[in-house]
Amino acid sequence: MVKFTVAAAQYPVDQLDSWDAYAAKLTRWVEEAAEAGAALAVFPEYGAMELASLDPATMGDLALSIETVSALLPRVDALHAELAGRTGLHILAASAPRKDADGRFRNAARLFAPNGKVGVQDKLVMTRFEREQWHIAAGSALRLFDTMLGKIAVNICYDSEFPLLARAGVEAGADLLLVPSCTDSLHGYWRVRLGSQARALEGQCYAVQSPTVGEAAWSPAVDVNRGAAAIYGPPDRGIPEDGVLAVGVEGASQWVLAEVDTALVAELRADGGVLNARHWTEQPGAMALPAVEVVDLR
Repeated sequence: MVKFTVAAAQYPVDQLDSWDAYAAKLTRWVEEAAEAGAALAVFPEYGAMELASLDPATMGDLALSIETVSALLPRVDALHAELAGRTGLHILAASAPRKDADGRFRNAARLFAPNGKVGVQDKLVMTRFEREQWHIAAGSALRLFDTMLGKIAVNICYDSEFPLLARAGVEAGADLLLVPSCTDSLHGYWRVRLGSQARALEGQCYAVQSPTVGEAAWSPAVDVNRGAAAIYGPPDRGIPEDGVLAVGVEGASQWVLAEVDTALVAELRADGGVLNARHWTEQPGAMALPAVEVVDLR
């Protein structure tokens, strides 16, 4: 598929009273994206932390709420797989802490294809909060997902502020960079937004930001959430002058949609007004990039 619609969620963190309430909420959001004509739905970083509210006895404790959410991941992923298959959408699920065999937690985003295949990208660079309070460990593998929609890379929130991560994906062929985010201030939102827009400029590709929004006073993890979802491109022909294809109303609960064209990415990389992607290596100090593992989701 060359042209398709992307839906980026401005996703509210809710206090849920049951698993059924969560399943109904997620189903409603996915079905709304499908009804709007989207082929790809992008949910935010740590949106899954609302699942901690299913255990009122532990939801106010940071460490125990992380344990609760991690334990629910198999059930969460089964629901996403079912929804992707039923609606025909590719779905980037809201990221969640996943407890690994070494006993440490990692922040994992999972991309579900309608054919049942799943790709996982862990966050690679932890924020101060994740390091000092959450004790979330960094992932190590950088992946590119080869899908029926094109080649997709995922930079979770803070990762978008480090250009070599996105650049490695671009060198591997990424047309689209997904940036799920969770920020508790407008400073944080703008850091991720500016990082996303810069990565779209440098790589001559699209970048899709999806944040959590609203307040969840019951949660020590995601109590305040600021941001706006958006789809960005490189400012060049066929793209708006400011590179913003669509952006939401900050703080609102909504989908933000825009059509992307992967053929335009190839065209601009070959003969754009500028050739940022091609000229990257001409920078003094340009260095070898991290290896990228290609995951087939076709």
